[in-house]
Amino acid sequence: MERSVYDRMVELETRHWWFVARRKIIASLIEPMLEKSSNPTILEAGCGSGGNLSMLRRFGKLDAFEFDDAAREAARQKSGLDIRFGALPEQLPFTEQQYDLIGLFDVLEHIEADDASLRALAERLDTGGRMIVTVPAFSFLWSKHDERHHHFRRYTRKSLAAAADKAGLQVSYSCYFNTFLFPVAVISRALKMFTGRDTPDDALPPVWLNAVLTRVFGFERHLVRRVNIPFGLSLAAILEKA
Repeated sequence: MERSVYDRMVELETRHWWFVARRKIIASLIEPMLEKSSNPTILEAGCGSGGNLSMLRRFGKLDAFEFDDAAREAARQKSGLDIRFGALPEQLPFTEQQYDLIGLFDVLEHIEADDASLRALAERLDTGGRMIVTVPAFSFLWSKHDERHHHFRRYTRKSLAAAADKAGLQVSYSCYFNTFLFPVAVISRALKMFTGRDTPDDALPPVWLNAVLTRVFGFERHLVRRVNIPFGLSLAAILEKA
């Protein structure tokens, strides 16, 4: 990602509607996966500046790694954890550890070798362990936002399942999310393309609008396990060894 993107992440991930609501949705997916586990082991791969760490620690014993030096240091200061350097697919830390759950939250799209990265992480899954992945959805939504974030691709259920299959994994569950705001995002990106405006998608909106967007997006945590939503700005999947 561009340096400015990392810097905004450090500043905004505790307040920005997208980060706040996405954490609620991720937590709603993790909770039923681990509710019968006793102190499960969890790894966040590519934890950025640590915005998810507090949420993940509620569920078990947590390790995390990050490629970017400044983001890794921010995550250390935020969490007090030993956030180690790591780079997918070949430079993974915690070589001695197997995990009940591995989280890969909006990371896979940044890596050219996505199937190799999933395969490397799959080797760290304990017996019965699972991986939860979130990625941006639909290539027709490609925009300057993807370029600033150095994305290689956006995914559909089919393309993510294909990458998982090459890695020896199978999709046990998948869902699109950030659906309520999908029409707004499509119109906004079309207007930006037409007008040439280049306002970052992750800029913090006014307080009142940020609160509204948090509630609208966050409400989807009640739906993702109950409704088979056919589209959204993002895609989540739970992967298991085939």
